[in-house]
Amino acid sequence: MTNESAKWRQRHNQQLLSESLRGWRRRAANACAGLISAAKGLGPIIAGVAVGIFMGLGSLPAYPATDDVAATIKFADHHWDPLNVQVPANQPLKIHVVNASNETIEFESFKLNRETAMTPGETITVKLPALSPGSYDFYDDFHQDVPEGTIVAK
Repeated sequence: MTNESAKWRQRHNQQLLSESLRGWRRRAANACAGLISAAKGLGPIIAGVAVGIFMGLGSLPAYPATDDVAATIKFADHHWDPLNVQVPANQPLKIHVVNASNETIEFESFKLNRETAMTPGETITVKLPALSPGSYDFYDDFHQDVPEGTIVAK
């Protein structure tokens, strides 16, 4: 290959690359313009949804904040104490869970939608919304042989 043909091939490849980049830039610009015009059309809809959400917050039930701890559950000697806990129904509450053992445990309750690993000596506060009357089981997911406990809302 002669020097002239190599230079021609290099110029040709650069020209193809340049045309390709111009085409890509043009397509990207068109796509962005389309997205911007679509977003402008959604402005009133988005504003309406935001106002609706804001106005709807006033209709949510208001529960008084509670600083009282309804119960304390302790894990020690490979069991929960107490095994059954009674709490008031229809009001938010807090439950302290104490890991008094020398091993890591996991306080878990599928019905309460709670799951927390706890190191030895750790105490956690589980904040719960107003519970409907009923039974809510809890267990140590790390130790399947430990009996389940129950929180009863009355």
